[in-house]
Amino acid sequence: MEKKKADIIITEYLQKIYGFAYKKSFSYDETEELASEMTSEVYKSLLAAEDIYNIEGYVWRICEHTYARYVASVKRNEGVSIDSVGDIAYHERFDTGEADEELIRLRREIAFLSALRRDIVFRFYYKDESIREIASRLGLPEGTVKWHLNKARNELKEGLKMERKIGSLGINPVKAVNYGHNGSVGRTGGPEYYLGDSISLNIVYSVYYEPKNLEEIAEELGVTPVFIQDKAEVLENNGFLVRQKDGRFTTYVEFSPLTRSKEELDRTFQKKLNAAKVLAKEYVPLVRKAIVDAECYIPGGNRELLDAAAILYAVTEKCSLRSTNNAGGADDGKLNKYYLMNLDGGRYIAYVDLASEWSDPDYKPFVKDNYAACGSMNRWSVKYPNVQSWSIDSRFDSRMGCWANNLTADYDYLYEYMTGRLSDKQMNADKIGRLKKRGFIGENGEVLITVCKEDGKSFFKRIPVLADEIKERFAPDALDIATQAAKSYPPQMYDLIVAENSDFLDRTVGMMVLDILYADGTFKPLTEKEKVAANLIMFSDVLPE
Repeated sequence: MEKKKADIIITEYLQKIYGFAYKKSFSYDETEELASEMTSEVYKSLLAAEDIYNIEGYVWRICEHTYARYVASVKRNEGVSIDSVGDIAYHERFDTGEADEELIRLRREIAFLSALRRDIVFRFYYKDESIREIASRLGLPEGTVKWHLNKARNELKEGLKMERKIGSLGINPVKAVNYGHNGSVGRTGGPEYYLGDSISLNIVYSVYYEPKNLEEIAEELGVTPVFIQDKAEVLENNGFLVRQKDGRFTTYVEFSPLTRSKEELDRTFQKKLNAAKVLAKEYVPLVRKAIVDAECYIPGGNRELLDAAAILYAVTEKCSLRSTNNAGGADDGKLNKYYLMNLDGGRYIAYVDLASEWSDPDYKPFVKDNYAACGSMNRWSVKYPNVQSWSIDSRFDSRMGCWANNLTADYDYLYEYMTGRLSDKQMNADKIGRLKKRGFIGENGEVLITVCKEDGKSFFKRIPVLADEIKERFAPDALDIATQAAKSYPPQMYDLIVAENSDFLDRTVGMMVLDILYADGTFKPLTEKEKVAANLIMFSDVLPE
């Protein structure tokens, strides 16, 4: 970013950053130090950034991160906050004596107070401020300060008497094995950016089956509310926690069940395999016929590469069993609530696969579970409006990195390569190197992916929607699978789970169809060179020479 623009933004946010620092601090000096550090970090980040689509969200995210680092490096050593008070003498009214255990318990109970009451307790007992001074600093009537102080005393007394229970997540936290999303991520990435650390992941999971407030979340995790307060705020601001009317949080992130059934999964696969056999016989010929005259460049001349990609697209995108009145896909009204809105511009449904156990580990499945694949990836170039792509990464191809490595810039570079804009190899070494790394061009300069001289929208419009008569044959199986699947999820997730499983004819069925076509000889086995191009189509107004 240009320095002039960064200066304008910093000037606009100076007072806001100072106010943010003040709320996080316990003294004027600490406020000054923290505000200075935050301003410095924000300014450096602005200068290093390119385009920022949400300035406010970007600034506050940097401030949050700076505060977290500040707490770790300064506050714990200085003993400034209530969380990290060491052997500081408590007011005689608490009569804790010198016992370390009692001191620790008292400090813990202070951490369970609300933010305002913690502040008042800290100022009154640790800083020896008078009621009048506290009232002046906080802008509250003296009577209100006295009331909060009295309520805090009562809460502390009750807290010291009770035995706080550590929830199951405090003893056995869940662990993520994979993250996914359906939609568009922001500049920071997908759900793995926000849920990548164990604390954040378990904060969100703690409200999955039962809504909880901050204190209840803390008890479930076996920590104090102070410890998770800032993380919870970030998670709420980015859609991972949803505050309800009663102040409790829930979430619309889809977590996989902790216990799964091999038999149930196998039963689903068998139903899908039967459907795939029907589609291979009755639907595939229609798809191949629809694109027979498409003008495309195919590496090696094997037209089956294009046909296979079109078939996988067709089954994934043209065979939904949901009714026409509910054909909005994942964007229809009932499902809008599942889309998380991130401060960095991301909008997506978030998925987390958790480490799970089989309820029936000795069951021998009839169908092998090897249908892992990413969803449809569409890339549209802003720089070159005629350039776009569609792909699904799976075991059929040799591409690596899935969505995170499938950059729009890759297709920009290939378009520039095809149109002669990268003729100066020395000047464009990085772009050419990237294309070779992805396998899009070979060592001899040949293009190695399928390119069609047609707009993607018009190409896919050629492909017919699956006939209603065929869809109706699968409706009972789809309903059965959706009903069974919903039983493993909390009530707020039912609409999403039913919708996802109602799309019975999905990419798993699409992969099964391709397996059938490769196995029965309709398609020749893919060569290693062809696997780079498998189930990927680029659309352009020119073709490679």
